[in-house]
Amino acid sequence: MTETSPGPMDGLMHGQERSHWIRLRTQILLRWTAIFGQLSALWVAQSVFGLQIHALPCYLAIGVSALSNIIALFIFPMNKRLSEPQNHLMLVFDLLQLAFLLFMTGGLNNPFALLLLGPVTISASVMGLWSTMVIGTLAILLVTLLMPYHLPLMTASGLVVAMPDLFLFGNWAAIVIAILFIGVYSYRINAEIRSMSDALVATQMALAREQKLTDLGGVVAAAAHELGTPLATIKLASAELIDELDDQPDLRADASLIRDQADRCRDILRSMGRAGKDDLHMRQTPVAALIDEAAEPHMDRGKRIHISEHPQDGTVGEQPSVLRKPEIIHGLRNLIQNAVDFATANVWVEIHWTKDQLWVRISDDGTGFSSHLHGRLGDPFMRRRSSESERSQRPGYEGMGLGLFIAKTLLERSGARVSFANGKDSGENAVTKDLPSGQSGAVVLVKWPRAKVDAVTGDTPVPKGENRPLQA
Repeated sequence: MTETSPGPMDGLMHGQERSHWIRLRTQILLRWTAIFGQLSALWVAQSVFGLQIHALPCYLAIGVSALSNIIALFIFPMNKRLSEPQNHLMLVFDLLQLAFLLFMTGGLNNPFALLLLGPVTISASVMGLWSTMVIGTLAILLVTLLMPYHLPLMTASGLVVAMPDLFLFGNWAAIVIAILFIGVYSYRINAEIRSMSDALVATQMALAREQKLTDLGGVVAAAAHELGTPLATIKLASAELIDELDDQPDLRADASLIRDQADRCRDILRSMGRAGKDDLHMRQTPVAALIDEAAEPHMDRGKRIHISEHPQDGTVGEQPSVLRKPEIIHGLRNLIQNAVDFATANVWVEIHWTKDQLWVRISDDGTGFSSHLHGRLGDPFMRRRSSESERSQRPGYEGMGLGLFIAKTLLERSGARVSFANGKDSGENAVTKDLPSGQSGAVVLVKWPRAKVDAVTGDTPVPKGENRPLQA
């Protein structure tokens, strides 16, 4: 038993595709800001501090940057979304332009050399690994070249402004370390944010689908319930007409047709309404019935699912009636699917409850969770398994960890706490305590405070009284 992966998530924007979200307008605005800063720095250096600078090449480099902005304004619409290669080229251009300005103004003796970190940080934040590595490598190469190769920065009196060699080397080392650290740090943090964002979108999609199925089943069942009486009346009236129209075969055939079609409508509504009724009584269900509903799609997949009840603390005969929430059903269904996928032959679902707690333990007789994954169970987009035996055990499995993440997120949303262990772990483990022999595979414990899910005495009990009509 290990992480399940849901079906294809059409339309879900994955992490490395998010570089396509950056608008050209944003890049142009940032570049205009950089151009204004560069012009201001040159003016201050010349007018205020009287430094001798090769101004013409510097202004030409800044002019090229401004010209590229103007051309982009005329060629592309302002709301254009840049592709990753386009963003990559723009950052390379900005890096080279800044390096040229530094070359003309003292190299690493210029305190503005720290601005080389800017393109690296942007690349690591929004672009893929390859682009980030190229930008980072280019930045380190430029910093290394700027240390020995640059035009000197001189005062009005001709004095060269330069650091001692030790400080110059320290400045180079600090910038290189900053490029590596900030690049790796920004990339890893934003990769985590992107993967979590994608996983949360997948969770919302799964919950929305489950909610739609629940609502659809409820509406159909309500229709079947409400139409039952008029259909029965139609059938009774048509049967009486059939008896009274023996001497009129044509009319008798019409009455028979009406009765048959009424029976057909009843059968159709009955088959469509198997998911339950949208009434107050069906907003709650005994916990065992909820588990049966969650496990039902996996009952005929070649593994035996054993469902058992274990009341605690003298609560025998008082099986809780719980809220029939889509997130609980879908979360438990994902965990049971997990167990069925990786069990050898048997899956056990144990229902325990006390007056204050309700917990469900799902275990199997498979190989259990891999030891190196214990600390990451429930995280989204984990690495794919490389073992050939594991791939053959479940062909086509992506192994991104979304299944467990979705189940854990949905169940925790309902107030549960989800824990993972292996059956072969110590019996003192809270998850595997009192686990029957033979259940040596993966074990998942889902535990609620009973007040969170109890439909009678909980925090959000199902209201009593007559069913309310459906709202249009």
